[in-house]
Amino acid sequence: MNEAEVRELFVETGAILEGHFLLTSGLHSPLYVEKFQVLQYPKHTERLCAALAGRFKDEHVELVVGPVTGGIILAHEVGKHLGTRAIFTERENGKMTLRRGFVIEPGQRVLIVEDIVTTGGSVQEVIDVVREHGGIPVGVGILVDRSGGKADFGIPSQALLHLTVPTYQSDDCPLCQGGVAITKRGSRKL
Repeated sequence: MNEAEVRELFVETGAILEGHFLLTSGLHSPLYVEKFQVLQYPKHTERLCAALAGRFKDEHVELVVGPVTGGIILAHEVGKHLGTRAIFTERENGKMTLRRGFVIEPGQRVLIVEDIVTTGGSVQEVIDVVREHGGIPVGVGILVDRSGGKADFGIPSQALLHLTVPTYQSDDCPLCQGGVAITKRGSRKL
């Protein structure tokens, strides 16, 4: 799948929304990507995850890890295409961690997958968890990188779709200053 095909799929399913949004990062944005509008279709999810897996097929990945919520689906599908186990991290008392008896073996080659990256904070937390357990992060597979190329994890990363979308701190947000009502999206409490 090339980037134009991925973009077309997101537009076709109504996953790209325009308005005034409060992102999980706490930033404001005029654009929001509702990945579940795409991921609700197993055939689309399979195609996207096959494309992500293909980008890391030569990395000898032994485990795929994604953060809860969207990362669970992606980890499962990418792991299926790479023939590996797939697990997820989740927050416990505000800290990203492994639960549910999940194990990362020391020296295990791990691919981290994420749905949407704006600042890269959640991905970095997952990388830290992998390293804390002795795993070797070999790459980051991303559905949509909306960081404008600013998210750098210190390891190879591949995104299926790149969006350069302005984000604002609430004090500097022209949408707030213009009185445009804000919508909170995402699953994490700020």
